[in-house]
Amino acid sequence: MESVQKVASYIAKHYQTEFREQLSEMKLHKLLYFTQRESLIRFERPMFNESFFAWKYGPVIPSIRNLYAQNLLNELPDKNWIIANKSVLDFIFSHYAPKDAWSLSNLSYGELSWKRARKGLDPSENSDRDMKIADIMEDAKRIRWRRYINDLYNTKKQ
Repeated sequence: MESVQKVASYIAKHYQTEFREQLSEMKLHKLLYFTQRESLIRFERPMFNESFFAWKYGPVIPSIRNLYAQNLLNELPDKNWIIANKSVLDFIFSHYAPKDAWSLSNLSYGELSWKRARKGLDPSENSDRDMKIADIMEDAKRIRWRRYINDLYNTKKQ
């Protein structure tokens, strides 16, 4: 497992290199969430230990907010970690990174983990409720199953 700071640093640096622009803080939080979920889908283990909070515009990690604001996302994971997690990172950069921050925010609203953590809150209210890793795992299982069914369907069409 890697530190969330190193994962966020990798995502921010890779994004800057690939898209030639700075990654917004909002988009970084959403990409971190989808990275965590994708790790649960593929490896059935979290990529990092830090909890997300269910803020009004989607998942947020407060410690990353502070590091981003202070321009301290510069400690990268080692090459072995990057190689071991290449399938997750490549998927995130091909499927989620091209989308704008608001689209990613809207996608996160459909996550069971976010809905459960937001239950009973006003839509305009931020929250200090964390999104449970067990709930994110449930989202991951749902996506894994959907992909399996899609693969079966596409195989039968050929």
